Amino acid sequence: MKPISHRVAHITVGHFYANHAKTLGLRLEGASCGLNRKIREPTINRPGLALSGFYSYFAGKRIQIFGSAEMSYLRSLEPAVQKSRLRELLSRNIPCLVIARNAVLPPVLLELAAEKEIPIFRSPMITMKFMNAATIALELDFAPSTEEYGSMVDIQGIGTIIRGDSGIGKSECVLSLIERGYSLVSDDITKIRSVEGRELVGTSPEMTRFHMEARGLGIIDISAMFGVGSVRSEKRVDFVVTLKEWEEIEHIDRIGLDGETYKILGMKIPHVTIPVRKGRDLSRLVEVAALDQKLKSMGKNSAEEFNQRLLLKMNDRRTL
Repeated sequence: MKPISHRVAHITVGHFYANHAKTLGLRLEGASCGLNRKIREPTINRPGLALSGFYSYFAGKRIQIFGSAEMSYLRSLEPAVQKSRLRELLSRNIPCLVIARNAVLPPVLLELAAEKEIPIFRSPMITMKFMNAATIALELDFAPSTEEYGSMVDIQGIGTIIRGDSGIGKSECVLSLIERGYSLVSDDITKIRSVEGRELVGTSPEMTRFHMEARGLGIIDISAMFGVGSVRSEKRVDFVVTLKEWEEIEHIDRIGLDGETYKILGMKIPHVTIPVRKGRDLSRLVEVAALDQKLKSMGKNSAEEFNQRLLLKMNDRRTL
């Protein structure tokens, strides 16, 4: 089955609030309205120039934040001017407004926000710390994501996705790897997101996290059975293994020089195909493949070294 890809064009204010309120110290002020408003850019805007009346380059698709400078400026204005400037800002269809440092809100701000149905939040964080933390949170929310039909295991730091047709033995392979001391990241379906286009991070769907299905046994709790060290909530994707019936593989690489890759969200991940045949220890083969990939990431490629030795031997014979 083909992976399902998602490119996030926007998130709602309600989604942002539900997922990051605790981390960012957000508290909803005034009426609970406008939580379905859309945040279309994964960053924060300080509307200092906008409050002065300059809107030529106003980033209205972003979360807006008032820091000490904005609040001081507002307090310096006459009440009528202050109301006019705030009304103009809130008329720009902004997603929401955050007040940093738990600053006291002007009553007119809550009044106008309720009128325009724009959520107002307060946070105890200083402005720059809030902006940095919120931007990181938004980058994760907006990151391109996909789902791969396969289980994921952390094998000595190598995040390994194990793919294969239903019934080929993925679950038994994963269980055996867990018994060897490795950690389960996800079972059957792995959710993957791209982090700034430089790496992929895999995790499990929330519903099945730390659990897996073993045919004939049903659903088992891996963390309860093998301990907390047997599970991980997420891991970088370093390697992909595909289990395939021996008869279905036209060409089996005997040396390992082919250097296959598997594309996920536009990124090429090292990949091997392991032939499945009755009596083969799949978990041991997957473990060795992952450890070999770890060596390659450190600059040691056994297949290339063997090939070079073979070529040197052939050249020596020619010179005799």
